[in-house]
Formats: sequence, structure tokens, C-alpha cells
Amino acid sequence: MYPSTSRASFLVCGANPPSRALSLATSIVICIAFVAGNAAWSADRETAKPSAEQIHFFESKIRPLLIDHCYECHGQHEQESELRVDTLAGILTGGLAGPSVVPGEPTRSLLVTAVRYQDNDLKMPPDEKLSDIQIADLARWVEMGAPHPDSDSVGPVASRGDVDIEQGRKHWAFQPPTKVMPPAIDHDSLVASTANQTQRVSNPIDAFVLAKLHDQGLRPNPRADKRTLLRRATFDLIGLPPTPEEIEAFLADDSEDAFAHVVDRLLASPHYGERWGRHWLDVARYADSNGLDENVVHGNAWRYRDYVVRSLNNDKPYDEFIVEQLAGDLLDSGDDFELRNERLIATGFLVLGPKVLAEKDEAKMEMDIIDEQIDTVGRSIMGLTLGCARCHTHKFDPISHHDYYGLAGIFKSTQTMDSYKTVAKWHENTIETAEQAAQFAQHQRQIAAQEKRIAEQIAQAKAELDPPPAADTKPEEIEKRFSAETQSRLKQLRDELKQLQDATPELPTAMGVTEGNIADTSVHLRGSHLTLGDIVPRRVPEVLAIDDQPSIPADQSGRLEFARWLTSGTHPLTARVMVNRLWRGHFGTGLVKTVDNFGLKGSPPTHPELLDWLATKFIDEGWSIKAMHRLIMTSETYQRSSDFDARNADADPSNQWYWRYNLRRLEAEAIRDGLLAVSGKLDRTTGGNIMQYKNREYVFNHTSQDNSKYDSTRRSIYVPVIRNHLYDMFQLFDYSDASVLTGDRNTSTIAPQALFLMNSDLVAELTLSFADRLLKTQPDVQQRIHRLYLETFGRTATAAESSDAANFLNQFRALQQDSSGDTDPERLAWQALCQAIVSSSEFVYLR
Repeated sequence: MYPSTSRASFLVCGANPPSRALSLATSIVICIAFVAGNAAWSADRETAKPSAEQIHFFESKIRPLLIDHCYECHGQHEQESELRVDTLAGILTGGLAGPSVVPGEPTRSLLVTAVRYQDNDLKMPPDEKLSDIQIADLARWVEMGAPHPDSDSVGPVASRGDVDIEQGRKHWAFQPPTKVMPPAIDHDSLVASTANQTQRVSNPIDAFVLAKLHDQGLRPNPRADKRTLLRRATFDLIGLPPTPEEIEAFLADDSEDAFAHVVDRLLASPHYGERWGRHWLDVARYADSNGLDENVVHGNAWRYRDYVVRSLNNDKPYDEFIVEQLAGDLLDSGDDFELRNERLIATGFLVLGPKVLAEKDEAKMEMDIIDEQIDTVGRSIMGLTLGCARCHTHKFDPISHHDYYGLAGIFKSTQTMDSYKTVAKWHENTIETAEQAAQFAQHQRQIAAQEKRIAEQIAQAKAELDPPPAADTKPEEIEKRFSAETQSRLKQLRDELKQLQDATPELPTAMGVTEGNIADTSVHLRGSHLTLGDIVPRRVPEVLAIDDQPSIPADQSGRLEFARWLTSGTHPLTARVMVNRLWRGHFGTGLVKTVDNFGLKGSPPTHPELLDWLATKFIDEGWSIKAMHRLIMTSETYQRSSDFDARNADADPSNQWYWRYNLRRLEAEAIRDGLLAVSGKLDRTTGGNIMQYKNREYVFNHTSQDNSKYDSTRRSIYVPVIRNHLYDMFQLFDYSDASVLTGDRNTSTIAPQALFLMNSDLVAELTLSFADRLLKTQPDVQQRIHRLYLETFGRTATAAESSDAANFLNQFRALQQDSSGDTDPERLAWQALCQAIVSSSEFVYLR
């Protein structure tokens, strides 16, 4: 969003919030807001010696003003924010924000912006605006070139926002992944081997992990038992519990490839795309409503959701997946309507973010939307917080202010919005089929033919008028002179036209982008469109352009070139970021723990060689996501037990070296879908829209009423995601915040989660259905208990558990029989037992 002076904005930008009223100069630096390349004087600028009149002007008009408003905090004895304005060098160098004055250019000078009060967030002096004469004097002084008695002694001044590209490229993430050989494991390692010889493990992932374990003196856990492994893999890949039949088949398969066959079966399931599509939707900040000020319905967002599910089910190469989402409208699909529509739908990725649709400042709204797009693309695909460079050169990463606006030009040349008028409207592409297009064209021809008949009727009637009507006579006056028969005929023809127009087929649309007005963008000082600096050619961040900038045609936005640059295979971040997301999805934590930030303030990889090996493998195997799943899951590292080992835990309490599998709680969707599955109520229909609202309709009004319904038995990925009013169950179990990109959900353990499982109407209803199914399908108590444990935990009940369950049923039945009412004690007893089982940790955790 546009920078503000709130405390939150200071914390985000890394600056210290002001503790008292700010002086004029202090206000210039509060947002840390300038850029490399916007230096007050460039090295090649030839300074002109100021005239005596100009020096007199400064001494009589400007210095007194600075003394009155700035010297107290930014003079010889005190320099807040490292800014000093009692010297020319201090003014031109500036403080943390960079130069406060750009000689000769008042509109690019933050000092002038501040005193003019043209920026709502930068009005100085804060208590009272300077007089018009004082403001004019300051602007005139800057326009004159900022003449100063020290002009002769002050040479070119460099900006504080300069980026050292060569130094920046030394950061591990900005260097291309290197192809490394998996380490050999010797006889002292943690795998079997022949004395004094080396042996390579079957899965290279294990070689990298075992080498680290060996270095740390850790011994890995053995493989998990088959029941545990099947439940882990099934929830992991499709988000549902394994069925008893699937458990039986796996236990009966004694082949070495038994688990690999399970993985292949699950990857082929249509539910795989639903499970892993949700992971990507977290990154894509997917929602079915806008949120923020005008919470209107994204009535066609579901098309993008289904596109993601289809793409993953079809194992669409990741590079193609990315190009389609950034520039699908620019790809040549020929006459293939289905392919064209698929690619148009994909560009919904750029439109899904929340927007302040009632923003009065249209230019600000446009830049806010562009900023949200840059931030999303940066963190989702490159793992970089590019949005931090909107107001200033990045505080930590080698990303300059100019880098940001080079990218901003690409997205400003893209049409995301059809209108910025309140309430603003996002763009939607028409995605008709060939048949729908033919029907629409035929209908338009019928309308045109009817309009022609009307025009011919009018022309014929006019020709028969005597005298002919004057040239300036209004059409309605002319028609009043027509005969009653002609007027009746015209009314009939127009009524028919109206019927035709009302019956025009409505073509389907999808949120997406198209090319806009192509233009480069100026640097926005402080991120504000009110104070513009240099125009920056559309380009990518320089530190990442290792093989030079991609060539962007003058008549195109550059989105396609940008997307292809990201997926060229030589980009240092794209493959690393995605394989790290996949690793995080399987293990609960990434090799780089800060999955959305590979910059200098992100966490370094625990296994850098493994990360590079996976990234290069990903590219070499055609960017296949399913192949990467298969590789990870068939490793011993993935298949280890989650058992606790005190010795290992003392040395590696966070399990960063993967000596065991991390115990993990299921996400909100998997808990809900698991409950639906065991209850027998799960509707496995894939795709489609279950929102009851029309596109752009208000979903959450200003009286806090939301009529959204969540009683569907469809999978959770199809449940509406309403910004500002998330489904309670999702919110309780750490669902993502749909307003921002979330690649690493939190996992909390709080009392309300247990209370929900024990007391909610949803769980009570589903466990009653579960009980009914057990009573109907299983002939006796022990078989019902056996089936209950098998479906929920993926294992049979122990003898003690069976005995405890039977005793519980008997006692509960007796209590119900003693109470009044028409209840069925047997049914309620089984419902209570089912609810107790699904409320346990073993149901909601993977081990």
C-alpha cells in the first residue's frame, strides 16, 4: 500500500517511529524513501558558479527559513535520521532517505513536496503550512539550481541508495544453482557398507541428508511402519485418510516398490490437484471476495482455482505454469479456443489481490495495485520482498528503487482494471467456446439485420415526406410526420430489436489481464505518484540479470519476456524457490525456512548442496512437479519414523538435520475433509462454483452481515474464501490470510481447537453419520470398533483400546437409558465414541 506515517509502516520499513512532532527535514526521511540513481548531482553534472544575486537570494530567503524550521533537529549539534541541512553537502547527500533537494527540479524534490502539502502523508511544517510566498521562494531556489555559498567547494554527491551489484551477487541465492554430485557414504556412515569402501544410497536425497547427519553425530530413525507410512502419504498427497481397502492392499504388497506404487497411485488421483492446488492458492492469495473497503464478490475466481487444480493434476511443467499466469494472454494459441481460454484464466493470478475499490485518488489506486502485483510475483516466484523497494532502495537486498520501477513499468503497461471510478472494476477476459462464439456472432448478425430494417423503414418514410424535413430537424420530430401505419411498423420493429438485444447470450468471463497503454514509469519519490523522478525503462532487477537484461519490445508490456526470463532455467531463484516449497509441503519446514524470502534477511539453507541438486534436477526433468514429489517421497528421509530419540533431540531439538519425520498437525482443510470422509458424507465432485452470489455483488455489507453458507459437503478447496470474514473453522485451525501471500502457514495449538472438535455442531453431525454407517455396515461391536480405528487412525485398535471402547459404550448406553426422552441410546453411544476418536491427537496429527 501507499506509505503512511503510521507506526506500522515504520516497523515494516525498518525505521524508527518518530517520538515527537517532526521538523520539515525529519519528515523527508521518515519513510526511508529515496533511490540509487536519484542523486542530487550526478558525477557528470557540470556545476555553474552561482551569481551574487542568487547567493543573496539564498541568504535572505532560504537560510532563515531553514534555520527556523530545520536546524534544531538537523544542524551542527543534532542530525536526526542522519540528515544535516545547515550545509549544502548535507542537503544534497540527505539522510537515510537520500537527497532532500534535486537542483533544478522542484517537482522531484521532497522538500518542495512537503511544504506544498500536496502529499497527504507528508505535510510540513506539521503545525502550520508555510506562507505561499515562502513556498514559492523554496521552489524558486531549487529551480535556480539550489545556489549556495558552498557551491564551489561541493562536488558531485552520491546517493545513499546506491546498490553494489557485484557485492550483491555474492549472496548465495543470487548465484545460479550449481550441479553437484551426491556425496558418497563411507563405512562409518549411517548406511550398510563394505569395510574401507564407499557406497551410494539409492536416492540421492538420502546421501545429502545422511552426510549432514554424520557430520553432526546423529543417527537417523528407522523407517516408519507401513500403516503409518500409508496414512502419511495419503494425507500428504490427496488430503484424505486412506480407506481400509487401500490399507489392506498396501499391507499385502511385499514388493520393494510397494510404496512407490502407492505414491504413483496417489499422484494419479484427481484429489491430488485439490490438495496441492490449495498450497499454490495460499501463494496466489486466492479469495472469492475482494475484502478491504468494498467487499464485492470475485464471482469468477473459481475458474482460476480450477485452472490450478487441473494444471497440477495434468503435471503441467512448472515453467509453463508460471508463464501462463504472468502472460497467458500473450501466448499464441492459434484456433484452439480451449487452450486460449485456459491461458486467459491463468492470468487471474495477477488480479486476485485485494484492492481499495473506493480510493478517490485513481493514480494512487493504480500504483497500489501494481505494488501488490510486484510483491506477489517477487515473493511467490523469486522468494524476494521486491515490494520493499517501492519507497526506497531495499534496506537489505541489492534491489534498487530503479529496479522496482523498471518492473512497475511492466505491470503499469498491463490492464488490470477496466475502471478506477468508484466502485472500481477489475478486468475480466471473455472465455467463450467456439460454439458460444458462433452463437454470439449469429445473434449479433440478427441484431444488425434488425437495425438495418429499421433504418431502411425510416429512410423510405423520410423520402416520402413532402416537404422534405430540414437538415437540422430532430429525428423524433421527423417520425411524428410519418403515417400511423409507418409509426406502428417502426414500433413493432423496435420491440423486436429490444427482444433480440435482451436475449443476447452472456459469454463467460474470467478475472485476468490484457495489454494496456505501453509506457515506462517514473521513479516515485517516497513511493508517491505526486513526486516523480527519473523515467526507468522496463526491465528486471539488475542483480539478477546475470546474462543481461531480457529484450522488451517497445510496443509490448514486457510481461511475456519477464515470465520467460524467470523460467529460462538460468534464473538463480525460480527453481530453488519452488523445490523448497515442495520440500516444505512434505516436511513442514523448508530447506530454506523462510520460504517466501531468499534475500539477505532470509534464513540460509540447512542443506545448500541438496537444494541446488534438487533445483537443477527439477529443471533437467522438464520442471515436473510430480517427478519431484516422487523423488522426495521415495527417499528414506521422508519415510523415517517420527519416534522421539532423547540423544538426537538433545543435539538437534528442531530436527533441522532430518533424523526423524516431523510430527505434523493436519491443516484446516485436511481436518474438515477427513471428517467428511470418515462420516461418509464427502462429496467428491471436482471443480465448479458453489458461491450463491453474482459477480461483483456485495458479500459483506457495512452492517457486518455475511450470508455466505459453509454447509456444503464438497471438499474444503471449494468452500468460499471471504476476505474479512473467513469461515470460522478455517480461521480456528490456522488457515492462510487471503489478503496476503502465505507460503508458510502457522500451526498453533490452542484450547478452542479441542473445544471445536468436542462441541461443534459440525463435528456432532458428522460423527452421528459416522456412527450410523458403522451400525449399518458392521455386524457386531468388535468389528465396529475395528472399523472405527482403521478409518480414523489407519490401524487396528489394541486389545486395551477395544476393551476401553466397549466399556465406554456400555456406560454411555446406561446413562442414556436412565435419562428421559425419545433418544436412541445405542446410536448416541456410538456417536459419542466416534467424536472422542476424531477429537484425539492421533486423528489430527500425522506421524
